[in-house]
Amino acid sequence: MKKIDEYQGKKVLVMGFGISGINAAHLLVKLGANVTANDKATPKNNDIVDDLEADGIKVITGDNPISLANEGFDVVVKNPGIPYDNPLVAAFVKQGTTIITEAELGWQIFDGHLVSVTGSNGKTTTTTLTQLMIAENAKHQVKYAGNIGISFSKIAEDLGPDDTLVTELSSFQLLGVPTIHPHIAIITNIFSNHLDYHKTRENYINAKLNITRNQTKDDFLVINWDRDEWQKIAQRSQATIVPFSRLNKSHEGSYVEDGMIYWRGQEVMPTKDIRLIGPQNVENALAAIAAAKLSGVTNDAIKKVLTTFSGVRHRLQYVMEYQERLFYNDSKSTDIEATEVALQGFDRPVILLAGGLDRGYTFERLVPYFKKHVKAMIVFGECKDKMKDAGNQAGVPVVESENAITAVPEAWKLSEPGDVILLSPANASWDQFPSFEVRGDKFIEAVEELTGKKEQ
Repeated sequence: MKKIDEYQGKKVLVMGFGISGINAAHLLVKLGANVTANDKATPKNNDIVDDLEADGIKVITGDNPISLANEGFDVVVKNPGIPYDNPLVAAFVKQGTTIITEAELGWQIFDGHLVSVTGSNGKTTTTTLTQLMIAENAKHQVKYAGNIGISFSKIAEDLGPDDTLVTELSSFQLLGVPTIHPHIAIITNIFSNHLDYHKTRENYINAKLNITRNQTKDDFLVINWDRDEWQKIAQRSQATIVPFSRLNKSHEGSYVEDGMIYWRGQEVMPTKDIRLIGPQNVENALAAIAAAKLSGVTNDAIKKVLTTFSGVRHRLQYVMEYQERLFYNDSKSTDIEATEVALQGFDRPVILLAGGLDRGYTFERLVPYFKKHVKAMIVFGECKDKMKDAGNQAGVPVVESENAITAVPEAWKLSEPGDVILLSPANASWDQFPSFEVRGDKFIEAVEELTGKKEQ
């Protein structure tokens, strides 16, 4: 951990009691700040408040009182999920108060080698693969943190100048990281996500590009080269561009040719040996390989990771095989693009479990994928009628169910040996579950109850 004094004696407000917010509050006390912690909700667990108060932190819960804007805070550390049009946040913006996210605080105390990953899809898998590959050859610590569910600042406290940290950063986090400077930045892809938060696609792209804002030509931006738009976006960075591509050969980076992965013209391994299924995971592997090779990782280390790693939970996660049916949990597929990609990963008939929060869009885009890959569909949630319409357009049998749990036995009734039973909802979970993680866990529990087996 790097010693810094810029918070000594400063008055800091931490907004949000998530894992990152709580860790940030305690860290700021260590850095000499006068800390107030605020959450709009009242925690069900009193231990959270007790621990904060025991550290000398003033705690305010149950509201974001606008009066806090008049208390002279020098810095606000904001939970990334709190929008900038929140009345209290908007008041601080108007005042010109410095507003950062916990990732910026983590960067300020970090003293090692930083690799940062962002993108619309594939962030967590790419982050995990990159960390595993670098760790295979490393003599020092290699950790991951960030949007992957582990506080950046908490991990950074325990790392030294020779250590490496691979961070997953969301567009929300990247709006509050004015000084972050990864030596290697990765952009997996950019679709049109979170426009309810960012308002426009250009705002969303600009947020993603904050990952490379402070990079120079001595740094590297690893970016997907499979769309013209992404190639143009890359030109807005000052870093050395390192492309990765499943579709376009480029000797400047990692690419696929005739079923073989290459790094700058040199063979690495066949794509068929990657344990993760689907074209999206070939892209994730290519991005991780580029970052790993730039970090000095050997081909043997890369092969070891890619031939053994079976996936991140809820992200096209293999659950089990039972009576010649394969179960996969892809609850993280909360948008149409992710489900498109998931379906393309299978060469077996798929019984698809899909549906969830109605965000106002329809699913005609999925019709060609349903026709090609889907044997039957079980639909649920607020948007089940729209999902059913797309299934009917594709000529796929559709059964309605209550949710992702009750859909499991319905899917089993329709299945035959050789089929894949896939939860890939194409929608957020919030109409029925508090998170995609809970939805995926409940799906796995339903599979375990059906089969009498534990996930593998």
